[in-house]
Parts: sequence; structure tokens; C-alpha cells
Amino acid sequence: MTPKEFGERVRGGDDLLLVDVREPEEYELARVEGARLLPLRLFNEWAPSLDPERETVFICHHGIRSAQVCSFLARQGFEKVYNLAGGIDRWSVEVDPSVPRY
Repeated sequence: MTPKEFGERVRGGDDLLLVDVREPEEYELARVEGARLLPLRLFNEWAPSLDPERETVFICHHGIRSAQVCSFLARQGFEKVYNLAGGIDRWSVEVDPSVPRY
């Protein structure tokens, strides 16, 4: 899912959960408002709490770590998981330039 698509869906009232899989230090540098920080290194701790019925979008810096999470969850039967293509960097360029790039 592109950042623009995500923004449009949220503005349209869709109830999407945005999960940021970066580290807390990265999250402090730049974040999308409303994103839930769940660092990838703690995946085994938070993954069981995910609702497979809820549309969930994963984000990281450039979209690589979040794509890995989506791929893994899809293999586990999750059908409503999406990677935010290009990560927070692309979000900053295309949607919200107030979010710092790093």
C-alpha cells in the first residue's frame, strides 16, 4: 500500500491499524501520528496479540523490515496485512513533509 493510499483510506474513515516496527530511537526521530510502536526485535512478544481480522499496515524506515513482517504473517494465514511501501521516508516525501527524514 502506498503512503497516499494509506492516507486516503484513513481520511475516508477506514479503521486501519498502523504498526511501526522500527526501534524506539527511530520512532523518536520521525513517526506517523497514531502509529503503534512494536519493534521488530520483540516480534515474538507482540505478534500473538495481532488480530488476523483487522486490516493492519506495517511501516519501517524504507519498507524492508515491514515487508518481512507482512510476508511472515501472510504465511501464517493473515490476509489483511499490508506493507507501507517506501516506509516513513516515502511518507515524508509524498504525504507529510513535516515528518523529518533521516
